[in-house]
Amino acid sequence: MLRVLQRRSRSSAFQSFGNSKGLAASTHLSLMEKLGKVHLNRQVIAFIFMVGLVHVCSEPTTQYSILEESESGSFVAHLAKDLRLGAGELAARAARVVSDDYKQRLLLDPETGDLLLREKLDREELCGSVDPCVLPFQVSLEKPVQYFQGELLIQDINDHAPEFPEGEMLLNIPENSQPGTLLPLNLAQDLDVGSNGLQQYTVSPNSHFHVLTRNNSEGKKYPELVQDRALDREEQAELSLTLTAVDGGSPPRSGTALVRILIMDINDNAPEFVNSPYEVQVLESSPPGSPVLTVLARDADAGNFGRVSYGLVQASDEIWKTFSINKVTGEIRLKKELDFEKVKSYHVKIEATDGGGLTGKGSALIEVVDVNDNAPELTISSLTSSVPENAPETIISIFRVGDRDSGENGKVVCSIPENLPFILKSTFKNFYTLVTESPLDRESRAEYNITITVSDLGTPRLTTQHTITVQVSDINDNAPAFTQTSYTMFVRENNSPALHIGTISATDSDSGSNAHITYSLLPPHDPQLALTSLVSINADNGQLFALRAFDYEALKAFEFSVGATDRGSPALSSKVLVSVMVMDDNDNEPFVLYPLQNASASCTELLPRAAEPGYLVTKVVAVDRDSGQNAWLSFQLLKATEPGLFSVWAHNGEVRTTRLLSERDVPKHRLVLLVKDNGDPPRSASVTLHVLVVDGFSQPYLPLPEVALDPAHEDSELTLYLVIALASVSLLFLVSVLLFVGVRLCRKARAASLGGCSIPEGHFPGHLVDVSGAGTLSQSYQYEVCLTGDSGTGEFKFLKPILPNFQDHSLRPEMRENPNSRNDWGLDIQLK
Repeated sequence: MLRVLQRRSRSSAFQSFGNSKGLAASTHLSLMEKLGKVHLNRQVIAFIFMVGLVHVCSEPTTQYSILEESESGSFVAHLAKDLRLGAGELAARAARVVSDDYKQRLLLDPETGDLLLREKLDREELCGSVDPCVLPFQVSLEKPVQYFQGELLIQDINDHAPEFPEGEMLLNIPENSQPGTLLPLNLAQDLDVGSNGLQQYTVSPNSHFHVLTRNNSEGKKYPELVQDRALDREEQAELSLTLTAVDGGSPPRSGTALVRILIMDINDNAPEFVNSPYEVQVLESSPPGSPVLTVLARDADAGNFGRVSYGLVQASDEIWKTFSINKVTGEIRLKKELDFEKVKSYHVKIEATDGGGLTGKGSALIEVVDVNDNAPELTISSLTSSVPENAPETIISIFRVGDRDSGENGKVVCSIPENLPFILKSTFKNFYTLVTESPLDRESRAEYNITITVSDLGTPRLTTQHTITVQVSDINDNAPAFTQTSYTMFVRENNSPALHIGTISATDSDSGSNAHITYSLLPPHDPQLALTSLVSINADNGQLFALRAFDYEALKAFEFSVGATDRGSPALSSKVLVSVMVMDDNDNEPFVLYPLQNASASCTELLPRAAEPGYLVTKVVAVDRDSGQNAWLSFQLLKATEPGLFSVWAHNGEVRTTRLLSERDVPKHRLVLLVKDNGDPPRSASVTLHVLVVDGFSQPYLPLPEVALDPAHEDSELTLYLVIALASVSLLFLVSVLLFVGVRLCRKARAASLGGCSIPEGHFPGHLVDVSGAGTLSQSYQYEVCLTGDSGTGEFKFLKPILPNFQDHSLRPEMRENPNSRNDWGLDIQLK
């Protein structure tokens, strides 16, 4: 009969596919025939899909509710009305109801469009402690194919009373227990949820204890016995209390357990667990009876008080069914197989009790480990191998990760090293984007090797790694930097043109054309400095060259700036100050200021025959245009008519006599002096002096010899005075006439360049200055020496300083006192 119904169902299905009117004709089938249609072969449905009548429409999920334990055939909802279909349209379109767990708990009446219960539902069996309890289902239609998602909410009824795992609980309490002591008790289990679940605990009336209802970490209510007053074992050794667990149903249900309290003698050491809390992992494939872990508690007491027994406390029904503990050894074993998809971990509370009734609490976290046998996978969608520096939030790669395992073993974690300027962003589900976290700096690092690590959460963890190489492209963000803050270069004067005097060096941290540096001379601050005629620079390597020979005496030093510019876009540049110091060479010979050697007639120095040793004859003045030791001058007497008569001081050029003159000494002397600088090699110049020895030149300044007066001439003394006065006046007149004539002749001779006097005109050039102070005189001195052409008269003019506070200490005192003197030969001596 069942086969006939199935054939008729298949035939009816195919007829409905060929002709939509066949479905309307099959509405007279009985309820059992409709149940047979639910078990149609899936090949028929697949065939229908392959024909091409695929038109799937997604509708929002509709939720229905029904009380648990409702009878089979109970009305759930008018499905045709909710789907906005006619009553016959459900049958015509072969409507079916399918649950997610592949169990047919619902029935669809195609004639009325009502959704009915096929069997009685037990919420506790279906969902356990999960609240709310929802059963998803789908309604499928054909012609066209269409699916509707629905949920059935199973509402809890108070059909279970709270139950304690044990009907009797034994508590050992020492008699010295203080009021306020808390004694946790085993909790009761109520399979109902919500308001129908366990709500509170009560204890039978007594004068020693009351009970509190508390919530543990899992949200479950457990009883805690509170001591109200002190205990006396001698008065009462045992107490029996009734513990009642009440739920919140209407009417409420309850369960009871007997609590026996034994008052023990004093025990002052409670057991203590060694490694609590314990953590252990157990494979879900472990068979029942497998050891999980062994807990250990120690009691410092001796005898019975030090003997420890173990037990589970405040354990849920699931823990009681899954684990067992050996009271003596503390070994915890499995009682049934583990299921990772249902329970991933267990939090087991353990109690250790000694012989005196003291307890120690411990806990163990038992994690169920899923079997992991598939490594994560990584698929690159897009990749950029080069990224410019200074570009934040640049996408490097987009990739997808996944794992074929399920649960924690199928969850993956994607990471990169923390010391890299990149971050991972989760974009959509298992898609990730690798972007730059901050602007990159090619100068600090030009290449990055990024290792993407994808790990699942299984135990042991499986890992997949993929390395991406990213090149950082350069932009012109660094200006050239000189190797020195400033440059000082030294070059000797009289150098050859195109001489390499130094190199300016700059570096650029960029690369390519951004690091190619071009050097140039910047316009000087001093507009009078013709820099382009002095130096040039190689634009490629920064080498500096002197364009002409430098002259220290004309240019001692000069400064200019050099610019360094890269070839980036835009170009960056920097500049540095360059100082060129011209070093002096000994390229100038000493120049004799006095006596001049280029005059038409040489000057002659006068020397009185009565001069004392050390008498200053004259002073040779010379300068050197060089500087430093090149300008240090020394004087040396090379030749003399009388070698032992004259000497020259090496540092100041003073020519002095070394002895007294005698009658044998010639009246004319010729001296050749050498003026030499201190350069390397030294340079020198020679000067020739002519010295004329005269008698009585210094006679007015010499002491007169004492003459004894003749007593015979005392009478004619007045007459002698008169004769002398007359002679003096006559002589004075004669000398004045001669002097006037001589001066006129001297001026004519000087005008005709034929006279015997050489007088330098004007001051000497201002650049002839001795900077060393080595015995030569400055430019502020002028010398005039004139000798008249007659036989006996002449004029000698000493140095006359321009500075009024300078005095020539080398002159003799009598000359300083009498500036105008006249000797027996008629020579006028004037000190200017």
